[in-house]
Amino acid sequence: MHPSGKFAYVSNRGHNTIAVYAVDQASGKLKLVQSAPTVVETPRNFGIDPSGKWLIAAGQSSSNLAVFAINAGTGKLTPTGQTLEVGSPVCVKFLPVE
Repeated sequence: MHPSGKFAYVSNRGHNTIAVYAVDQASGKLKLVQSAPTVVETPRNFGIDPSGKWLIAAGQSSSNLAVFAINAGTGKLTPTGQTLEVGSPVCVKFLPVE
């Protein structure tokens, strides 16, 4: 879920996408907004940073991470072109820096 509660995100490993849904605030019903290619293979997991501006997808089969910008108004994902090679990532977590 996006920190605003307005959008839900689901990874699809079969065709390497992240589905973006708008959440109707009154009913809770979902409406598909986007099926975004992940740039990574087998998006095992992803994380949304606490600010709600960024999503990082972990590619288990491609051994990399990809960064996406999140549009605050629509929830849509845009690849930033930033990737990082990591050995078979399966989980993305954001931790506070102290």
